Amino acid sequence: MRTRASFLVGRDAELAQLSGALDDARSGRGAGLFLLGEPGIGKSRLAAEAVGRAVDSGMTVLRGRASATGPSVPFRPLSEALMSLVRKGVPFDEGALGPYRSVLGRLVPEWDTGEGVGAAHAHSLVVLAEGVLRLTAAAGRESGCLLFLEDLQDADAETLAVVEYLADNLRSESTLLLCTVRSEPSPALDVVHAVTRRLSGGTVELDRLARRVMRPFLASCLSVRDEEVHDAVVERLWRDSAGVPLVVEELLNSLVSSGRLARGGDGWRLMGDAAAALPVTLTRSVVERADRLGPVGRHLFSVASVLGHRFPLSVVQRVTGTDDHVLLEHLQAGVEAQLVTPDERGPDWYSFQHPLTADALLDRLTPAERAHLSRRAAGAAQELHPGLPRDWCPLAARLWLHAGEPVRAAGLFHEAGRRALADGAAGTAASLLTRAEKLFAAHGETRARAEVLETLLHLLAESGDWAGVHETSEALADELAGMAPERRVALHVRLAWAAYIAGRREDCERQVRLARALLPPGAAVAVTAPVDAVAAYLTLDGADSRRVAEAERCARRLVAAADAVTDPVALCQAWHLIGLVTRERDLADAHHCFERALELATRHGIPIWRAYAMIGAAGVSWLSEGNVGVLQSARKAALNVGGSALAENMSATLVMDAILRGDFPRAATLLRTSLATARRMRLGAVERYLHVTRAVLAAHQGRRAEMERALTAFRDCGGDQPHEQTLALGLGRAVCALLEEDGATARSHLTEVVATEERYPTTFYLAGAHGLRVLLHVLDGRMDEAEHAGLAARAPATMRWNRQFVCLAEAVLHGRAGRPERAADAVGRAALAGAEYPTARHLGLRLVAEAAHDGGWGEPVAWLRQAEEHFHARSVPAVAGACRALLRGIGAPVRQRRTGRDRVPARLRAAGVTVREFEVLELLPQRLTNKAIAERLHISPRTVEKHIASLFAKSGCADRVALSDYACAALATEPPAAWHHG
Repeated sequence: MRTRASFLVGRDAELAQLSGALDDARSGRGAGLFLLGEPGIGKSRLAAEAVGRAVDSGMTVLRGRASATGPSVPFRPLSEALMSLVRKGVPFDEGALGPYRSVLGRLVPEWDTGEGVGAAHAHSLVVLAEGVLRLTAAAGRESGCLLFLEDLQDADAETLAVVEYLADNLRSESTLLLCTVRSEPSPALDVVHAVTRRLSGGTVELDRLARRVMRPFLASCLSVRDEEVHDAVVERLWRDSAGVPLVVEELLNSLVSSGRLARGGDGWRLMGDAAAALPVTLTRSVVERADRLGPVGRHLFSVASVLGHRFPLSVVQRVTGTDDHVLLEHLQAGVEAQLVTPDERGPDWYSFQHPLTADALLDRLTPAERAHLSRRAAGAAQELHPGLPRDWCPLAARLWLHAGEPVRAAGLFHEAGRRALADGAAGTAASLLTRAEKLFAAHGETRARAEVLETLLHLLAESGDWAGVHETSEALADELAGMAPERRVALHVRLAWAAYIAGRREDCERQVRLARALLPPGAAVAVTAPVDAVAAYLTLDGADSRRVAEAERCARRLVAAADAVTDPVALCQAWHLIGLVTRERDLADAHHCFERALELATRHGIPIWRAYAMIGAAGVSWLSEGNVGVLQSARKAALNVGGSALAENMSATLVMDAILRGDFPRAATLLRTSLATARRMRLGAVERYLHVTRAVLAAHQGRRAEMERALTAFRDCGGDQPHEQTLALGLGRAVCALLEEDGATARSHLTEVVATEERYPTTFYLAGAHGLRVLLHVLDGRMDEAEHAGLAARAPATMRWNRQFVCLAEAVLHGRAGRPERAADAVGRAALAGAEYPTARHLGLRLVAEAAHDGGWGEPVAWLRQAEEHFHARSVPAVAGACRALLRGIGAPVRQRRTGRDRVPARLRAAGVTVREFEVLELLPQRLTNKAIAERLHISPRTVEKHIASLFAKSGCADRVALSDYACAALATEPPAAWHHG
């Protein structure tokens, strides 16, 4: 099948420049234009598009091509171009050539009559160039001429002289001279630079294709829709081609021809490892350019290719033994030949132009030659960089592997993996450790393999890959019995933590028991600390009523003995746990605990626990002030160090945040993604929490049936933890009942929340016991000011979600005591706390409005109107209807719900503007009289007058001009919903 792009992709700007030049030429403003770029970049393809456009517009096209094959023929591209004019019989005024017709006989044999200009000028290049100029002018007299010369870098010096003359003299002609030139050094490129310096011509420089256009480019090659090209195909070809179109097409052809890229039901996919053969075109080009550099240059770049796509000059020099002068001379030649380019790593590093260039050079080496050069390069790297710091370790590992010493290579891969893990580069660590494990396994190095597997366990645990943890632990089973007791304890602790993260409580408890059984009697805290730290988290997540206090006591024992604890991870875990449970007493103290964990993790270089500490501190900030930005930053930090399970916990919190903010569509999208990820990663605890959030999402929209289905799924996946059930009761069922105007049921659920939390203290503080229940108790007269003050001073009541309800409760108490100013202040604080939570804010105002009206404080009418508007727009009819009933009960006008209501912008609806009033308001900017407005709306002028009077009152405007301006501003800032449809 065809694997060539069927249309230009990613060249819009360049094509526009060419089109503009063609338009200018047809208008009598000719020019010289040079397409520059490396081989395969698409110069000819772009030029062909320009030629096609020229033909379509009626221009005369003369086309010629220089060639590096065969003997050199002077003026070949010019002769080819001019003879095509004669061969095709394109009509033009030959008389306009005058004596130059004979001169052009040097290019077109049919015209060589031996007559014309004098003998002194017969062989003048200037005269010949002028003849070509006049010919193109004559040929393009009617609709312009395009003289296209391809591969000018292969042209002879005489042709270049004519091209330079033409470029200098085309300004007032109807001819565009278009040439393609490689950007590598050549006499042709010198001419281009000279012409552009004189402003006699211009250039169009083609860069490699951008990453964003790779998918449409491949889709064009395969003649399919963009979405039918899978991500892995895009990434592989982008990586291997470096964005060079010809290389992309060659690689694609190789993959398709070999069956390693095939089309399935959902598009084109890579099959197996899909390693493509090197394109013949690229291999030939690389070999030819390397050969031009001579034996020394070819040897230098062969050594460089052994080092990889990027290579250090110092190692190349040590292996080849060349002096600085020879090295730099050949390096510069390689840059000019477009084999290599300076690398961003620094002055000692260079990289090959294409990732496949190194592979092409490697293909020329025999296995023995490659092994010999690899061994020498590995030795040179170790001599130049003792200890192999940073990237030198994995580089040396690859070199020893190619040198035929796999066990030595595996040891270096293991060391590089340990370093990457310590630096937080989880993805790199996994790749290096897996490579080391396979090499050790293949060569019978069982003890070394066991050490690698231990390191891998830590990484797999934090990534939430329980299946990988289980498989790795099974692989270690044979080695376990022969390990020293302290190593076996450490291994069981690691497995216990992995099970804890995955939500596998029984597995975690079993590993803790196994670890404790190996501890010596009366072991010191330094020995027991790692086991105790994991056990504390197990206790915290248990169902015992004393679990929180017991977990904190265990953690505090560890930090109290910090000087004796030698495991910094255990101390980080202890401070993190204390921070979690301290949030109920003091948010500032909790933040301090997380800071201590962060300091420890930073000092000891433990990236994953830095992420844990950052997330703990972010959680305090979110609970305290609703700061979602810190949650997102902490999640990214966890992902950066491979803490996938930790990051998914944050994702679940972000879902809950979106629900509380009333952003239900976004919450639903995030929830679907997070739930799928939790299931795939088998994160049981996260999945259970997400089922609770799914129930809360339905509850906050008043969708009871959806809520109950979500709670059923919650129970089915083991949702029997009391602290998770409190969220389901308070944030779920209680809120849903209030949105159904079923206050009794809501109060019953909140009572159950409090009872459950008393029996089983929780670390979830937004379930209602510290916020919504406080407000309902005050409204019911079941809580006085003293009790309210005591509750309001507790840390959970100061959390932003709870604070809005606690402040409203305070307002009710002040209002009953005859303190309207203090009540208004409390309402203001509630409004600030609830600014990010519209559903909760309006629900709270609806709940206190009746008490405010009865007590003569606040703005109950405005609150009820705003709440009615909010809940009507969100299809929560019970609350919207209750608001309207309360408005009627206190004698306030109630808006009609009639056809066309949704056309009224929200700002005007909130002000009480009716549909008819809005229709009048729409016409006011036209400065119409009452009579004219009445005729437009088919109502009486008296009715218009009444509507305008009502609008004066609702808008606060003093006259008709001000009301017209008000209408213009309202309609400009928020057009009606119906307008968005055209």
